[in-house]
Amino acid sequence: MIMESTMMIILLILTILLWFWAIFDISKSKFENQTINTIWLLIVLIFPILGSIVYFQLKRKFIRLETRKFEPKFLKQ
Repeated sequence: MIMESTMMIILLILTILLWFWAIFDISKSKFENQTINTIWLLIVLIFPILGSIVYFQLKRKFIRLETRKFEPKFLKQ
């Protein structure tokens, strides 16, 4: 009985952490379109567990990949 309730509490905490992590990641990611950002946020809010898992699986298809440029400014002549 105690073991079952402990497992349920742990699963609940992990689910909430996954949900908040997905919401935080959606707010920080740079999507190609602002509408996609809103759609993912709604999906994760309406379907917390399934939406978060699907978001993390498909996120790379929707974010904008920018190449980093190395342009040092310390060599001014």
